[in-house]
Amino acid sequence: MTLTADDKRGVVQQSEEVSGIVEHLFRHEGGKMVATLTRIFGIEHLNLAEDVVQEALARALQTWPFYGVPKNPSAWIMRASRNLALDVVRRRKVFQNKQAEIIALMDRDGVAPDDAIFSQEEITDDRLRLIFVCCHPVIPAEVQVALALKTLCGFSVTEIGHAFLTTEAAIAKRLTRAKQKIRQARIPFEIPAANELSQRLDGVLQSLYLLFNEGYKASSGENLVREELCDEAIRLAELLVEHPAGNRPKTHALLALMLLNAARNPTRLDREGNLLRLKEQDRKRWDKSMIARGMLHFAQSAAGDELSEYHLQAGIAACHCAAKDYESTDWEQIVSLYDRMIKLDQSPVVALNRAVAVANVHGPEAGLKAVRAIRNSQKLNSYYLLYAVLGEFESQLDHRQAAAENFRKSFELAETKSERAFLLKRLQACVVAGAS
Repeated sequence: MTLTADDKRGVVQQSEEVSGIVEHLFRHEGGKMVATLTRIFGIEHLNLAEDVVQEALARALQTWPFYGVPKNPSAWIMRASRNLALDVVRRRKVFQNKQAEIIALMDRDGVAPDDAIFSQEEITDDRLRLIFVCCHPVIPAEVQVALALKTLCGFSVTEIGHAFLTTEAAIAKRLTRAKQKIRQARIPFEIPAANELSQRLDGVLQSLYLLFNEGYKASSGENLVREELCDEAIRLAELLVEHPAGNRPKTHALLALMLLNAARNPTRLDREGNLLRLKEQDRKRWDKSMIARGMLHFAQSAAGDELSEYHLQAGIAACHCAAKDYESTDWEQIVSLYDRMIKLDQSPVVALNRAVAVANVHGPEAGLKAVRAIRNSQKLNSYYLLYAVLGEFESQLDHRQAAAENFRKSFELAETKSERAFLLKRLQACVVAGAS
């Protein structure tokens, strides 16, 4: 059959729509599918679960533009993943110990094509189990988070590299070694008992924290804010806090932090997608329901004597949400919270954020002094926000040339479209002011 020009245009348009749907499924459903298939086939076959889900998504991209998107795309992907996995099982003899689970999986063929194969309860438990597997103590801490982000959250190696401020090659090696550790240690696919829970929970919370951060301020791409990632991190944190294994003060603190920050998402960009600074945002449009939920979890995080970095960051977010406008923000309290945070976390990024708060209390010269005092500041040399902050301080001091130089360097390093547009405007304003 020969396609007409109109037919070809229709297929191209349909392909673009399908691509968006598949990307959404990859982000929202891929981790669920991997977790459930891993439970059935065994954690030692984690790669198989990831591979068949990827293959199912690829087949959707190839077939849906011609045959149409099914009524339940998620169920289609899960069914295709299951069938691909069963094809592998039929060719291998290494799954004998999983015979009962595999037979049960095959018996689910009675479900209608557009119905989900697995219940929401099964999927929820499987995801929590896989999160805790990824954060097992035999896996190094810096690898735990990368593995959870890749396996459960659909992060690319590039995105994880940005989150850790390291290279793609380094992340790829970490992931390979982590999966080897899982196989060698025969880690059980389960939520840990109370005596193991505390150290495993730290890795889980760090994974969710980084997932939220990538959504709140994307490391690259067209969009600064990726609300679907923020929503996914919040959803996983809510699952965790509702489970006895995760119902801890620091889990409530992290969830509070996420909710209070995400409440500001509707106002962080203007209608053209340009970045709006905190002082420029319309606080009347902040999500009051989300703020209320965040404050509730913040109150619940106060139980016991534990004080985590999440408590302090949630406290800073609460200060912003409680202020009626930028000028009335309790910046002195925020500086105090950053001072306490630095005792827990020597990260130069935390110190840079503190410098911004210091400048809001004592002026831009004090902010510059705080930046110069940052330990391990060389780690910020390729961090675009360092130069954006310096540019703002120099601009406030009317040092136009110095401000322009910093904004130029920040523009060159920034990777999201909205941030580059914002920095270009700041740079141009400095150049125009300097020429007048």
